[in-house]
Amino acid sequence: MLADPLISFLGPDPAHRNCVLNGNAFQQDVIQSFNGWQYACFYSSLPGASEPLYIHLSRRKLPRGSWETLVFDDYPQIADDGHNTVQLGICPGDGTIHLSYDHHCDIIRYRHSRAQVAQSPESFTWSASLFTPHLSRLPGLGEEHDELFSYVTYPRFVQLGTDLLFSFRTGKAGLGDDHLAVYSAKNGAYAYEVLGVNLKGVQNNPYIHGLDYRNGNLHATWVYRGFVLYDGWDDPLDTKHKQQRGPNSAENNHNICYAYSDDSGRSWRNGNGELVASLDKGESVRPDSKGIIAFDIPKGSGLSNQESQAVDHAGGVHVLNRDNVDGKQAWKHYYRSPDGDWSQRALPHVHGVKGGRRGRLAVSKEDDLYLILPDNTESTLTVLKASKATAYSEYELVWQKSGFPPTEPLVDTTRLDYDGVLSVFTRSKTALYANSTAKFDVVILDFQI
Repeated sequence: MLADPLISFLGPDPAHRNCVLNGNAFQQDVIQSFNGWQYACFYSSLPGASEPLYIHLSRRKLPRGSWETLVFDDYPQIADDGHNTVQLGICPGDGTIHLSYDHHCDIIRYRHSRAQVAQSPESFTWSASLFTPHLSRLPGLGEEHDELFSYVTYPRFVQLGTDLLFSFRTGKAGLGDDHLAVYSAKNGAYAYEVLGVNLKGVQNNPYIHGLDYRNGNLHATWVYRGFVLYDGWDDPLDTKHKQQRGPNSAENNHNICYAYSDDSGRSWRNGNGELVASLDKGESVRPDSKGIIAFDIPKGSGLSNQESQAVDHAGGVHVLNRDNVDGKQAWKHYYRSPDGDWSQRALPHVHGVKGGRRGRLAVSKEDDLYLILPDNTESTLTVLKASKATAYSEYELVWQKSGFPPTEPLVDTTRLDYDGVLSVFTRSKTALYANSTAKFDVVILDFQI
């Protein structure tokens, strides 16, 4: 069993909203460590007010430094939409910190810090003045890319060696594509380069579980969501697709797919190593690309989207999702061994539900797998462990406590990988400090593994 975690407080959660903005599965690295410091971002209001919300960015020196928090009060967040989260990225090459935020089919919203802020954190006083103003273009890109970045959803960042990869969707639910751009020093100074469409939707759209870079390979798993025509779907002013459960809902999710890139996203191969797309040639992984389907799961099977993915040090790929193909709705661990063999197992100790809050996977430096799972009806958070020694075939209940409202937990995967601490970003029902009067607080749980 895991000992109870150390709990630290980031700020009050805007629980008066209908939609949760702090804790969504597609926020891949909302908490992450770099160079001995940890960073986390969240939305909260200013003291004495409930609206609007503003981006808060916190940092602390590990292992137990106090959190410092800055607020970007030049950009009010007003849309009550669970898609419009904030994403965090750190570029190892120049030490810049990047934020992309408040998107659901919107013009790109972005800002970044000065160089070296993450490389030499103690040299900089933590202040919003370290960052650019709100931007509507990626650094280094001109107006020729404005149309591409005019309809963005689900941005995410991935470190690629010294570079930073940026992924985003264009289009709408059931009818969209995933794109890649890379922030690098290709021409001497750090700037973005658009790579192309890595996952092409054809009367559907891909929803990725995650992007993970390990041992020179970039891994992606995803489901497809088929498109269903509805009145006004082709109207440029249509907003029906922005509903939390719009016309093209999760009922149309199907299949779990897999591909990897051995050249930082420029070309993609199926699980057999066969080339299926070269972005440099204008190609994309398509729904009919050879050998990409890992599990053939039909529509209407309770399959979620964007749940979670992790890659272990041996190259094994782990996916968390759920389905009812076996006759009962269950959370499942889908696993691709380093030899390329896929398996699936239903998870014990938790209730698999159709829809509902999604969980998170993380791999320790010992290559054990941790599954952090919310309850969809109770305020309970559960941690399971699948050890490398059992070939990830057994699931031990290592921690379970109440007091955590249904939230999609997020993990500092980098910290778990290097110092054996499982830092979980979530929301707590219990005020941790006497001066907190919030219904829910945004907190970090630090488990010593």
